[in-house]
Amino acid sequence: MNKNKGILLILGTAFISGTVVFISKFGVSIINPYIFAGLKNIIVAILVISWLLMFKDWKILKNLKKIQWMFLLGIGLIGGSIPFLLYFKGLSMTAPIQAAFIHKTMFIYIAVLAVIFLKEKISKGFLIGGLLLVIGNILLLRVIPHQFGWGDFLILSATLFWAGENILSKHLLKELPSRIVIWGRMFFGSIFIFIFWLITGQAHLALFLNLEQIGWVMITSVFLFGYVVTWYTGLKYVKVSVAATILLLASPITILLSLIVLNGGILLTQSIGMVLIALSIFLIYKSSIQRTIIKNNV
Repeated sequence: MNKNKGILLILGTAFISGTVVFISKFGVSIINPYIFAGLKNIIVAILVISWLLMFKDWKILKNLKKIQWMFLLGIGLIGGSIPFLLYFKGLSMTAPIQAAFIHKTMFIYIAVLAVIFLKEKISKGFLIGGLLLVIGNILLLRVIPHQFGWGDFLILSATLFWAGENILSKHLLKELPSRIVIWGRMFFGSIFIFIFWLITGQAHLALFLNLEQIGWVMITSVFLFGYVVTWYTGLKYVKVSVAATILLLASPITILLSLIVLNGGILLTQSIGMVLIALSIFLIYKSSIQRTIIKNNV
């Protein structure tokens, strides 16, 4: 039951992710990307703090062990701050499609790290599904990476940081409620980004946004809050490798929204890519369910 709940929550994350990627294209074009990312994190951190107060989770924070505090600090550093700064900087130096493809390879790194550190088992169905995912994204995004520049390196670095953060979060979710892990990511991440603002002399820029810019920040902050709530709550019940794979449904959602809003046309190869992505996620999910049934019957 909990696993089905987790799957539904991760599917919700994919829908939110696909939508917010499309919406963020408009916001980031008129706001300094570092300010844009930082303000969203700060607003979500405030929302999460309010959430903790409502559930009286401060009592849990008082009883955290030193190692758990270190893990939460690490999640904020490698998940809620550094990769955002690397990603947006890299995005300004490379083609968006190339960046999107590199980011979509995150499920591979998560799967490898999950095997090493979480002892998750990788099935044949997962490997076949993974191959179909890569092919599907090449067809959907219409890109085959043929060069690798500095901007691409920054995007890859951000992706690796996020992969590591997901492994760390999955480990901590075995001991703590998802709300506490979300708080650690957003609260400490916001602090680190604010320090970056101060070091680079950009903090004052957050005080001079116009109404349109503030509007985009507020809208995307709501989506980010929904993203972290559904993702980390679902991750508590689902293997991180499976969750990362399901999240790739965000790509077709973004493409479909672009077609609907911008009245674009979809190519046959992109349609095939969407089918392959859906098929691969089905194979991986089915393989995961079968492994769980076998495990429970042993």
